[in-house]
Amino acid sequence: MMDFSNLDALLQSSLNIAFPAAQLVIYQRGQIIYERNVGYPDPESPAQPITHNTRFDLASVSKLFTVATFMRLVEEGRTSLDQPMCEVLPAFTGARPIQPQPDPLGNGSTIAIVPPTNDTADASRVAFRHLLSHTSGLPAWLPLWKVGLGLQAEGALNSDIQLRLREMTLQTAFAYPTGARVVYSDVGLILIGLAIEQLSELSLDAAMRERITQPLALASIGYSPIPCDDAAPTEFYAHQGRRMCGEVHDENAFALNGVAGHAGLFGAARDVAVFGEALRTALAGTTNEPLLQQATLREMTRLQAQDGDVRRGIGFALWSPNPRAMSHALSPSAFGHLGFTGTSLWVDPERELTFACLTNHIYYGREGEDTMTPFRVALAQALKPL
Repeated sequence: MMDFSNLDALLQSSLNIAFPAAQLVIYQRGQIIYERNVGYPDPESPAQPITHNTRFDLASVSKLFTVATFMRLVEEGRTSLDQPMCEVLPAFTGARPIQPQPDPLGNGSTIAIVPPTNDTADASRVAFRHLLSHTSGLPAWLPLWKVGLGLQAEGALNSDIQLRLREMTLQTAFAYPTGARVVYSDVGLILIGLAIEQLSELSLDAAMRERITQPLALASIGYSPIPCDDAAPTEFYAHQGRRMCGEVHDENAFALNGVAGHAGLFGAARDVAVFGEALRTALAGTTNEPLLQQATLREMTRLQAQDGDVRRGIGFALWSPNPRAMSHALSPSAFGHLGFTGTSLWVDPERELTFACLTNHIYYGREGEDTMTPFRVALAQALKPL
C-alpha cells in the first residue's frame, strides 16, 4: 500500500499559509489513489468545513473547458485551427497599432512587449491556432470591468454594456506582431468564447454543457453565480464592497455576466479530475467513448510555441524547464493549466497520472509573499515517486 503521509503533511502544513481550504484528487492508471479535503473555505465561518462537494472558482482552469468545447467544434467540421478568426467574427479585421499593453496588476500602467514601433498588425491574419497557443499578438488583458463600471454608473442597460465590452475586445490594439512572442492572453480566450457562440449558435455555457460537462456527467462544473453555501469564498473586492462568494473572482468575467472563455467556471476537484482523466485516456486511446479524438489531443499537446522556458500547446501549458514551474517535476509529456485563485489541473501521460488541486488561495488577497508557487512545486515533487 502506498504511503501518502508526505501529501497529508504538505496539505496540513500549507493550511492558513497558502490557502484556507483545498481539495486534492489524484488518479493513476484510471483509479483514484488519493483524495483529501482540508481546511475551512471561509475562516470566518469555521462551522462549515470543506467537503468534496465544495465548489471552487476555477479561474483560468476554465480555459481548458473552453478549449475542449472549441476542439469539439473543430471535430464537427465547423471550423479549423488554421481558419482566420475574422471569417467567424468579421469585426476582428483590419490594421491595428502595436502598442504597450495594459498592466493587469497596475493602476493604469502599461507593459511594452516589444520596442516602440509604428508598424501595424493585420488582425485578419490571426488564426484560431494563434489564439490557442498565445501567439496572436493580443494583449494579456484589457480593463473591461472598469469600462463596464463606468457605463453602469452612467445608467446604461446591461445589454448595452455587454455590447460595448464585446466591441472593445474585438477592436483591441495588438501588443506585439503575431507569432513573434508567446504572451498568455485572457483576451484571446474571451474571443474563443465568442467564436464558440457564433459557431455553435448557442451561448457559451450551453455549448460547453452540451459538448463537455453533460457527456462527462460533471454536475459541479458550471458558471456563476452559484449559492454561496456551495462555494469557497475568494477575495474581498473593495469596488464591490464585499467578499466574492459564489460569484466569479475575475473582474472581467464578472463584467461579462460571469460567463467568459477565459474564466468563470466553478467546480469540485472530483469533477475537474474526471475531466483531466477524459483527456488522458483519449490521448492514450484507451477509451471507447473519447471526449476528443486521439489525433486531436496529440495536436493539442504538441509543442506549438516556445518563448524562453514557456512552452505552449493548443490551450495547454506544457512541461517547463523552469524549476519554479509546477510542471517541472512532472514528465516531459505533461500538460495542464493553473488558475489565479489557486487552482490547477495536470495530466502526466507517461505515468498515467492526473491530478486536480483546488484551493481558494486568493482569499488572502493579491499582496504579500507568494506562498502558492512553493506549494505547487512541493506538491508536484511529492508526486515524483508515483
